[in-house]
Amino acid sequence: MANETRTQSPAAGPANPTAPADVASLSFERAVEELESIVSALERGDVALDRSIEFYERGEALKKHCEALLNAAENRIEKIRLDRAGKPQGVEPLDGN
Repeated sequence: MANETRTQSPAAGPANPTAPADVASLSFERAVEELESIVSALERGDVALDRSIEFYERGEALKKHCEALLNAAENRIEKIRLDRAGKPQGVEPLDGN
């Protein structure tokens, strides 16, 4: 079929790989899953050049989104402070001294 639509194959990629606006709505796990799918398709080398460029651009948007989510998570992580007896006393930022 000439107009066959593949939705399950990683090589088929995202429905619209050049629309980064929808990337912002993805969870970290979903974004990583899609990024892995794109990398896999590009590594196989069975994607046309134009589609490869679209995949690369989508992958770059997904990478930036994942980095932003990781940075936000790191900023929220707190370290538990212990008193001299080893009992929890409070919390402080992870990078705080």
